Amino acid sequence: MPNYAAPLRDMRFVLFELFNAEALWASLPKTADVTRELADAVLEESAKICGELIAPLNASGDAEGVHWDDGVVTTPKGFKQAFNTYREGGWIGLAGDPAYGGQGMPKLLSLMCEEMLSAANVAFALYPGLSIGAALSLLSHGSDAQKDMYLPRLYSGEWAGVMCLTEAHAGSDLGIIRTHAEAQADGSYSLSGTKIFITGGEQDLTDNIIYLVLAKLPDAPAGTKGISLFIVPKFLHDADGKLGARNGVRCGSIEHKMGIHASSTCVINFDGATGYLIGELNKGLAYMFTMMNYERLGVGLQGLGCSERSYQGALAYARDRLQGRVPGSKNAADPIIAHADVRRMLLTQKAFNEGGRAFAAYVGIQLDIAKFGDGETRQLAENKVALLTPIAKAFLTDKGFEGCVLGQQVFGGHGYVREWGMEQLVRDARIAQIYEGTNGIQAMDLIGRKVLANNGRFLLEMRTEIIAFCDAAAADHIDEFIAPVRASIKTLEKVTFGIIEAAQKNPDAVGAAAVDYLNVFGLAMYAYLWARTAQVAKAKLTQDGDGFYQSKLHTAQFYMVHCLPQIDGLARSISGGPDSVMALSAEHFAY
Repeated sequence: MPNYAAPLRDMRFVLFELFNAEALWASLPKTADVTRELADAVLEESAKICGELIAPLNASGDAEGVHWDDGVVTTPKGFKQAFNTYREGGWIGLAGDPAYGGQGMPKLLSLMCEEMLSAANVAFALYPGLSIGAALSLLSHGSDAQKDMYLPRLYSGEWAGVMCLTEAHAGSDLGIIRTHAEAQADGSYSLSGTKIFITGGEQDLTDNIIYLVLAKLPDAPAGTKGISLFIVPKFLHDADGKLGARNGVRCGSIEHKMGIHASSTCVINFDGATGYLIGELNKGLAYMFTMMNYERLGVGLQGLGCSERSYQGALAYARDRLQGRVPGSKNAADPIIAHADVRRMLLTQKAFNEGGRAFAAYVGIQLDIAKFGDGETRQLAENKVALLTPIAKAFLTDKGFEGCVLGQQVFGGHGYVREWGMEQLVRDARIAQIYEGTNGIQAMDLIGRKVLANNGRFLLEMRTEIIAFCDAAAADHIDEFIAPVRASIKTLEKVTFGIIEAAQKNPDAVGAAAVDYLNVFGLAMYAYLWARTAQVAKAKLTQDGDGFYQSKLHTAQFYMVHCLPQIDGLARSISGGPDSVMALSAEHFAY
């Protein structure tokens, strides 16, 4: 497994040079105390614990995996000790509400730490990550008593939180779930049913696990309108949080997966388990989406983290590996980084990793403004969060997986051999395209709910910002970056309104175009952020003691010339319409 060193130089560039994080934090009352010095200290310490403590457990955790024995799950050697160190450092509550023991750091900063953790060990990262999402749902929708009981314990890592949605017969169609709840005389509920694919559903890292469970009452409305959300503790507890009897919840088995072997993916059985309603009856799906939307950006960061670690390994190997001679060379053999095709692969990784980091940070800014801002600025940020969340999940994970495959390819045959660690990154990254809503579902959400449902209003708001940047940047003489951005936005608008028009004649036009459309949008957003990056880098070339800014300019040029043109082929595919997608009858798919 390649070593991992957090890309602190690039993270600081994104925070303080590209997005002027200090000014943003100072403008928001709840983050005004976050200084550059504090942020640097957080980044440094996160890099240390991820690189020195958690990353070394990645390969061994993959090889050993989790163990299941009659309902009891044991994590791999070293995980419990590392988790204790991680939680004692306050990392789980880094962005948590200070009223309940969190540290109140902005999302723009905490997401950098999330990326580090996923790059170090994505299977490990899933355990605290689910707790953070569960805490967010409780903070947004729980009662005061529920917040007082659970949030301090989730932030501290004393207890863990997980979400329980999926059932064997109901994957993405949650309206047909069968897990049911019955009201009890004491105000609690009795839950019975089975949930599958429950990440962290059983483990030996925490004293208790808090399951957030979607279930229906017998008289609930049909479909998703009848879903409620419940807290089901693994161990019952008293008013002071002292643990008592085991609740009626048990891990029936664990899944044997392609990757993330050190993460327990469980079948969880509820057999008359005592649960407590969150919020109002029949509003559970909306409450759960608070957690899921948080997790979707987190999953995107998993893809980015895996690809970053793959890039670091591939770069080191390409510098050391001597193989063949480049044209004009008089060496017996040259490092493979000298070969054009290897450079193409490395630059593709670099362009999408650094572009992805900037994009994730941009989404983090909108989340911070939506949470801490006010007025029209807050509403505009909320609209951008809604629009960009499916892209953050799907595009980051698609490009993250592709980056891992490219890194493996740089190694040649060695990339297929386990001891080098590159094949593990491919296996681990693959799930990120599937869970928290498959990337196809994210694409349908983007075009259906975030674009068509409001006649492209959110898109036009995003367009206004991008075109304003292009107009203002004209004086900086960076047309080689601005012109492609303008062209990509024009293409995005054209395909958007083309889909709207086509959908009025044929509803299949939306589904047939959705994935291509999300990729068009993602490529255009990365182009915008690479242009902003180039603007900053060009202005600082005179300060370029280590070549960092020149590297940024070269990578931006590579993205515009070799990556962004994919948008044209995708646009042609979209304009082809749904007929060829839908024409083949189901029986004719067979040979």
